[in-house]
Amino acid sequence: MDVDIISETENPMLHRTDVTFELTHEDATPSRLQVRDSLAAKLNKDADEVVIRKLDTKFGMRKTVGQAKVYDTADYARDVEQDHMLERNKIGAEDADADAEAEAEEA
Repeated sequence: MDVDIISETENPMLHRTDVTFELTHEDATPSRLQVRDSLAAKLNKDADEVVIRKLDTKFGMRKTVGQAKVYDTADYARDVEQDHMLERNKIGAEDADADAEAEAEEA
């Protein structure tokens, strides 16, 4: 899987960068989490700071065009992004699991 950045737009008010990228893949379209991890590695960011908003693959093509939002920290991502986007990108899931386990132990 090869990731190429098409454009980057800074958004300092929301502490993020809006990224448009093109993904070249051999097999089926990769999952959102695989794309997030690859993009995070390319941008030298933590995976929890990257939110994949859109993936668009034309039928029969091996290229996918996507849009992502790359935050300065994972906390900014949790504050700004909608809950369903955080759930799709599995951001904060580990924290919620840890909180649930701590509450179960206290009870």
